[in-house]
Amino acid sequence: MSKTIKVAVIGCGSISKHRHIPEYAANPHVQLVAFVDLVAERAQRYADQYGAKAYTDYKAMLAAEKPDAVSVNLPNALHAQVSIDAANAGAHVLVEKPMAASLAEAQAMIEAAAANGVYLMVGHNQRLMPPHVKAKEILDSGVLGKVLTFRTSFGHPGPEGWSVDGRESWFFNKPEAIMGAMGDLGVHKSDLIRYLLQDEVAEVGAFIGTLHKDGTEVDDNANCMLRMRSGAIGSLVASWTYYKGEDNSSVFWCENGVMKVGTDPEDQVIVELRNGTVEKYKVGAISTNEKQESSGVIDAFIESIVTGTPPSISGEEGMKSLAVILAAFESQATGQIIKL
Repeated sequence: MSKTIKVAVIGCGSISKHRHIPEYAANPHVQLVAFVDLVAERAQRYADQYGAKAYTDYKAMLAAEKPDAVSVNLPNALHAQVSIDAANAGAHVLVEKPMAASLAEAQAMIEAAAANGVYLMVGHNQRLMPPHVKAKEILDSGVLGKVLTFRTSFGHPGPEGWSVDGRESWFFNKPEAIMGAMGDLGVHKSDLIRYLLQDEVAEVGAFIGTLHKDGTEVDDNANCMLRMRSGAIGSLVASWTYYKGEDNSSVFWCENGVMKVGTDPEDQVIVELRNGTVEKYKVGAISTNEKQESSGVIDAFIESIVTGTPPSISGEEGMKSLAVILAAFESQATGQIIKL
């Protein structure tokens, strides 16, 4: 007897449309019971498609439907309160990144999940992309030795081409978004670096600004220097002004050679060792806004619930990755290197 998980999706924008909804629909354990959006027609469209109910008020939905699990796919400023309310209603929570606007909010979310005996998972999908899975395997194997320096970047032309609301999107409205490219893309990379290196960020210095997106107060570019606890140093770049194509690449210079991830369209992972060996891996692409791949996040979330195993991309993990981004903003504001 396979367990059926009743799922509600809160927020029916692009991340729901391209990732959460189709991936839930494809999961044999899931019954989509409700869709919530302030734009009633958006929620209704999915409700009709999946035989579910539509709501404009998430609290009314939680009370009426009592879902087993929810996806919180809302503007960043709303993540914490909605996640806490869902946990208090007894639902497991998958929240999009950045998980919260502050560390205090993140902590409150973690505590609410623990108090209610539910899981809190953060949608850090980069960990699950095939090139990053392969990169982790190679780093863990020890063949490259210690990572000495690295660079990681994530840039695209900006959310106006991705969001359902285009240039009117919440992404550009600071009270809703809190942060721009750093919250959208930078936090993916702080999470990925922590994960791949099995290491925490010790110090952050950053230049963050709004260089080209007129009429918004949120950042469209960030360039950060990171020092890890291991001593490794590297750069993290987030940009909404890569107008000639997306870049989601990382390079690791190590004792025994270099590993390039996402730098080549064919060979997603390339390892060049000092002894002359070159290994190239075709392991499947990293999702781009133009070409969506399955993120793996939904299946991992549902697997956790079905098997009763806490998610590896936990609230605690999300909070550590958020802390790096918040430190970068503090560095920009103070002109100081921030110690974590």
